[in-house]
Amino acid sequence: MRKMTIVGGGFAGLTAAITAAEAGVSVTLYEAHHTLGGRARTAEGPYLINEGPHAIYDGGPHWTWLKQRGLLGELAPLPLHKAAGLRFHHHGALRRIPPLGFVRQTRRPAEQAPVDVDFRTWATTVAGPATARAAASYSGVALYHHDPGALSARFVQERLHRAAAFPPEAHFIKGGWGRLVDRMAARARALGVRIETSSRVDRLDDLPLAEGPVIVATALPSAARLLQDPSLTWESGRTVLVDLALRTRKGDPFALSDLDAPGWVERFTTQDPSLAPAGEQLIQAQLPIGPTQSKADGIAHVERLLDLGFAGWRERTVWRRAAVSQGRTGAVDRPGTTWRDRPAVDRGDGVYLVGDQVAAPGVLAEVSFTSAVEAVSQALRGSILKERLDLKRA
Repeated sequence: MRKMTIVGGGFAGLTAAITAAEAGVSVTLYEAHHTLGGRARTAEGPYLINEGPHAIYDGGPHWTWLKQRGLLGELAPLPLHKAAGLRFHHHGALRRIPPLGFVRQTRRPAEQAPVDVDFRTWATTVAGPATARAAASYSGVALYHHDPGALSARFVQERLHRAAAFPPEAHFIKGGWGRLVDRMAARARALGVRIETSSRVDRLDDLPLAEGPVIVATALPSAARLLQDPSLTWESGRTVLVDLALRTRKGDPFALSDLDAPGWVERFTTQDPSLAPAGEQLIQAQLPIGPTQSKADGIAHVERLLDLGFAGWRERTVWRRAAVSQGRTGAVDRPGTTWRDRPAVDRGDGVYLVGDQVAAPGVLAEVSFTSAVEAVSQALRGSILKERLDLKRA
C-alpha cells in the first residue's frame, strides 16, 4: 500500500494518520474545521476549555502508545489532599463520603456483571435498590447518559469500576487536550502526513486523487451522510454542558457527584491553574438529560448542585456558557449488546470507519484510539493480501 486518505482530524483521525505513516504509508488527512482536534479541541482565549470534561485513563492502550512516542506530555496531577475535596449529593444533602454499599459496588470487577441484563436489575439484586441508584448515577461521569440503570450491566460496571478506581485512573493533560492534539499533529507532519484543514469532504467521490484505502474518522451521523449509509447509527447520550469561571474562594470542592441523579461538577483549575487567569477558577459541569428534557432542565440541575457546593457562585461568576451535546458522547450499549454489535470498522471496498461509536473496545477516547489502530491494521493486511493475489494472477 502506497497511499491512504483520512477524513477527520480529531483524536481518532490523528491516531490513524500517525499509525499509517509509521508503517511507511503516504497519508493525506482532510479536516473540515480550520483547526484539528474535533471534540479534543481546546478553546482559544483566557479559559482553556474542552467540549465537556476530558480525562485520559492510564489503564487504556492509548496511554502506553502516547507515552512511548513522547506525545502524552505534562500531566496535571491531582494531589491526594485535593482529592479529599470530592463531595457527594445523596438523599438531598451534600456529603463528604459516599455510602458504604456504593463503595463496595464500585470495586466489583466488570466480569461479574451480565451483558444481557440491565444494570439497575443486576445491581439491585447484588447490592440493593439504594446502592443500585447511587452507583448508576455516579457512572454518569463516564457515560453521559440520563438513565445508566437501563443500560447493559457489563457496560456500566466496567465504566463504574474504572471511574471510581483508587488510585485514580483518570488523568488530565496540562493546558487542555489541545496541547495533546498539537503534539500529535506535529508528529504526523514530521512523518510526512499531509494535513489539509478547512477541507470539507461531502462525498468520497469528491476526494481529489483518492488512492488506496479511506478511513472515515468523523462523528457517526457525519459518517452516515458521507458514506450514504443510514444504517450507521448507535445510541449515544444527550448532555447539557455548563462552563463557568468564578472568582477564587477557599473551601470550594474539587468535584461534586450527584448520586441521586446522574450529574457531575468539577473544578478543573484544582489540578491545573493554567486553565484560567490568576484569581479565577474554571468549573465544568456535565448533566445528562432525557429525550423529553430541555436545555433549561439540565441547567437548573447544574445550578442546584452549584448552590449546594459552591457558596456565592452567582456573585462570583465572571464568565459563563452552556450548550447541549447531542449524539457526541460516545456509544452506550443496551442489554444484550456489546461493542461488537456497533457499526463495523471495515465497511468494505477499502473504506474503514473509526471513532467512539464503532465496534472497538475501551472507555471514552480508548474506543477512538483502538478503532483507529485496528482500521490501519486491517487496511495494511488487506493491501498485502491484494498484492499477493495480483502477483499470483500475474
